[in-house]
Amino acid sequence: MAEELHIRQGSKKERYEALLPQIAALLSGEKDQTANMANIVAALKQTFDFFWVGFYTVKEGELVLSPFQGPVACTRIRYGKGVCGTAWKEARTVIVPDVELFPGHIACNAASRSEIVVPVIAGGEVKAVLDIDSSAPDSFDETDAHYLERICKENVICINNVVCIQ
Repeated sequence: MAEELHIRQGSKKERYEALLPQIAALLSGEKDQTANMANIVAALKQTFDFFWVGFYTVKEGELVLSPFQGPVACTRIRYGKGVCGTAWKEARTVIVPDVELFPGHIACNAASRSEIVVPVIAGGEVKAVLDIDSSAPDSFDETDAHYLERICKENVICINNVVCIQ
């Protein structure tokens, strides 16, 4: 079956609003974590043309690179390290307008200038993080945080063989 994403032009909010039901449709009935994360990443990358979009999954006490689109990336990130490790440790969304000013930023790619990381939380624990980088500074705001958090909360994502989000 061919899947097609209908990208709407307009404000950031309008594009997210149009994307939400399309992501839900892509994930409908699918239980495989890799497939679901891959389709979320692809939909976000295609809609917004972000520099890098991907998930890191918590495995054996580290964040491990999972489905992503963009240049090659860091494979493992320790708890509390960099933007992803900080979002994991603090269990909250982290918006970084200028990665060069973030203490301990992990530079997987020098072209990254701003970043947002959203934790995927289930059962009171962070199971993964959604990491998005932009090649422009100050690309992310509360609109991104709101809709990316919704994407991570409202769709079924199987992480570590547990249905985390429904």
